[in-house]
Amino acid sequence: MQIDWIAFTPGPAFLGGMILGISAALYVLLHGRILGISGIVSGLLQARKGDWLWRFVLVLGIFSSPFLGALLFDMHPVTNIDASWFAIILAGLLVGFGAHYGSGCTSGHGICGLSRLSPRSLVATTSFMLGGFVTVYVIRHLLGI
Repeated sequence: MQIDWIAFTPGPAFLGGMILGISAALYVLLHGRILGISGIVSGLLQARKGDWLWRFVLVLGIFSSPFLGALLFDMHPVTNIDASWFAIILAGLLVGFGAHYGSGCTSGHGICGLSRLSPRSLVATTSFMLGGFVTVYVIRHLLGI
C-alpha cells in the first residue's frame, strides 16, 4: 500500500482536531453537556421552546463550513463516492439507527466520551469501529461490491 503524500495533510488535520477538541471542551464547560451531534440533531427535530436556536445554528455551521472553507481558504477536496444512492441512503439510515441504539454517535462517544475516559464510550466506539471494519470487509472482499 502506498501513501498518497499529496493528499496527506497533517497540518489542517491537526488544526481541525484542535478546534474540535476545544469546541467540545468549551461546550462541556459552558453548558454541562456532551457535544454529540446525533443528540443535537434529534433535539432539533423535537425541539422544545427556547431550545432550537442554538441547535439550528450549530447544524447550520456544520453544513456551511465546507462552503466557507472553499470560499475563504480555496479548499476544494475531490470526493469520489463509489456507491449508489440506495446504498448511501441505506447507510445513513443504519448509522442513524445505530446512533440511537448506541445512545450516541461517534462525536459524543468517540470524542467527548473517550476524552472523559468513559468505559461506556470505549465500548461504544470500539463497537462502531469494529462494525465499520467488518462491514467494509464483507462488502468489498466477500461480496465484491
